[in-house]
This record gives sequence, C-alpha cells and structure tokens, in this order.
Amino acid sequence: MLDMKLIRNDFDKAAELLETRGVAKEDISRLKEADEKRRVLIQKSETLKSKRNEVTKEIAEKKRNKESADDVIQAMQEVSKEIKVIDAELDEIATITNNIAVGLPNLPHESVPVGDSEDDNVEISRWGDNLISRPGENPKPHWDIGEDLKILDFVRGAKVSQSRFVYYCGAGARLERAIYNFMLDVQTEEHGYTEMITPYIVNDDSMFATGQFPKFKEDVYQLREENLTLIPTAEVPLTNYYRDEILDEADLPKYFTAVSPSFRSEAGSAGRDTRGLIRLHQFHKVELVKFANPDNSYEELEKMTRDAETILEKLELPYRRIVLATGDMGFSAAKTYDIEVWMPAQDTYREISSCSNTEDFQARRGMIRFRREETGKIEYAHTLNGSGLAVGRTVAAILENYQQEDGTVKVPDVLVPYMGGMEYITVQK
Repeated sequence: MLDMKLIRNDFDKAAELLETRGVAKEDISRLKEADEKRRVLIQKSETLKSKRNEVTKEIAEKKRNKESADDVIQAMQEVSKEIKVIDAELDEIATITNNIAVGLPNLPHESVPVGDSEDDNVEISRWGDNLISRPGENPKPHWDIGEDLKILDFVRGAKVSQSRFVYYCGAGARLERAIYNFMLDVQTEEHGYTEMITPYIVNDDSMFATGQFPKFKEDVYQLREENLTLIPTAEVPLTNYYRDEILDEADLPKYFTAVSPSFRSEAGSAGRDTRGLIRLHQFHKVELVKFANPDNSYEELEKMTRDAETILEKLELPYRRIVLATGDMGFSAAKTYDIEVWMPAQDTYREISSCSNTEDFQARRGMIRFRREETGKIEYAHTLNGSGLAVGRTVAAILENYQQEDGTVKVPDVLVPYMGGMEYITVQK
C-alpha cells in the first residue's frame, strides 16, 4: 500500500508516476479529495470530543456544588449527536479512501523504463549465446519430446483434472525432483538462504499483505465458504512469515527459500500457451524471498537476480535479463527483472523468473517492520521476491535445449548425481 504522505505532499509527482502504471489521474484525485475530507472530519470530531470532555467536567462540577446542570446536559447531548453524525461520515469516507488506496499499484523506481506493455521492456544482458544452436535445426517442442519419451502425460492430466494439468512419469518425475533439489541446494549452500516448508493454503489477510487481494481474486483458487486460498506462489506464506511483527535492524537481511506447488486459475490467458508446461494451473516453483533494510534493498535485488541466473548458468541454459517497463510490472513491484530462458522450438526467450523489489509496499499492507539500532525508530522493511526458478519451465527448457538427434534427452551434468547417475533420458517403459 502506498504511503499517503507521498500523495498529500507531492500529488503531481505521485499522479505522474501512477499514470505510467495505468492509473487514471481521476482516481488519484478522488483519493486525495477523500483523504482531505477525512482529515477535516477527524479534526472536527476531535474538537467536538474535546468540548464534550469539558462539558462533562462542568456537569460534574455543578453536581458537586448542587447546582442545576440541565442546560449543560442538554448542550452535551447536542454535541454527542453531532459527534455521532461526524463519526458515521468518517466511517463512510474511510471505506471510500481504503477502497481506492488498496487498488493502487506501487510507485515505480526511478530507474524503471516508462512504457505501456512488454514491448517497452529493456534487455540488460544475455548469457550462453554460443549454446543456442545446440539442438540443431528444426528442434521439437518440449511437449512432443515429453510425450514421445513417455515422461509427460497431458491427456491423462486433463482426464483426471482438466486441461493445463499434467502427469510427470518415470524419469520425468525424477527430473522435476532433481531440478528443485538442485535449486534448493544451490540457494541454501552457496547463497545463504534458509530453506522453509510453508503452508500451501493461506488466509485472506496473507493474500492482502502481498497484494493479491482484493484486486486479483479471479487469478486464484479459493476454498468455498472459507477464508482460505491455495497459494499462487510461496512468496505469499514466506513474506507473511513476519506479518504484524517488528524485527531488529541487526536481523536484516533475512533470506528464505522454499519449493511449493503454485496454483493459478490463469484467468484472462485463454488461448495462450495451451500446450506444454509454460502455463499450467498447478506447477512447482522454488521461491526466493528477502526482508531487507531500505538502505540497501536494491543491492539485494541485484544479488537475488544473480542467484536465480546462477541456476541457469550451472544448467548451461541460454538466457537473457530484461528490466520490465512500468506498464508490464506486477502490482506490488517497484522494480522487476525478468529472466528469460531460450526455447529453441519457439525460437524465442520465455520468462522463467521474475525478481522484484516491492520496497515498503507489501510491508505496509502486512505491518512488517524493524527497529533502528541507533535511534530506536520503527520503520517498514523492504520485501523482495523472485523465482529461483519455475521448475516446470526449467524442465521444458532442458528438454528443448538438450534434445538429441536420436530422440533422447541429455541430462545436464550438474543434475546427473540428482538423477541417480542417469545421463540420458530414454523412452520410458
């Protein structure tokens, strides 16, 4: 949630930044007007309550002196009625203000390129260009490879659930498990993350804190008649770990990682990536989350992005890093790097990780704070999140980049120990 001081003190700048994120200036103006009205009403209410306190003392004094207090009591009753009317107005205006405020996205960092869509994203770097031609001419898409090797079964996935569900079979299941075990080992042993196993179902307060609720309820799976939702990513339970808590400055930064299933309704994605592992309703993802001091959270974003890129380099998968434009960033993000892996059959790069700094946006919604050592002042922490990586998309990238002319798939060298020594994936019996 945005700091209202930013809108009060520099409305034009806040409006300009939010317009780059698709927010109409009229909506921001409505918020400012509602906030100004609320502040006037608060001041009026406080003045009347102070007057009521004085009248109450006057009544007590008159009664002690055995004087008639009828006129004063009448005056107090009138004041109380006025206070009740103003407080009702305050409740109404507070609801209006809150409804507008919770629907506003984060302000973009000054380094984020301004643009309306993914076409305005800016490429920062590439790695592994020399590996792009490895699969040869006319590479097969990963769904055909998976079905030919009998390691992916989309037909039975759809039969048992619906479209965009899949069975991993035999060496396919082993490959998925090998990938996320490898990712967790790298992040915990080399990059200092603490491994967590989180709840896979969270409450509405948790979904609100990370920014999924109330605006994006259509994107998730909720339990009927329950204040509970299947997690769309482990970012939600990891970030909420410190909700409503105050950390010491010395505790920061905190690094967490977890593998979990992620559940997405994929509302609005009809017709997109209907085949394969790119856009499933259920998939595994290794998540990275950081709680950082605001003084160095952007250094932590660079580190997190490199932590994710390291996985692709160890797997020898070509990738590029891009910085998202204002119009393509997620709701809570102040700055986002996307890492896109090379997919030979599609002859393009596809997103496999997003690493974002939300600054204090999520921390305000979730009351995640820390106490400064020198001053004792309590401030909001900065929260960061990233995929390290999306496991199904990593499987897809391996199948396409490591396919062999004989139809088998070579296992990346770093995964061979995790595959029990298996060096090639062949047709499963």
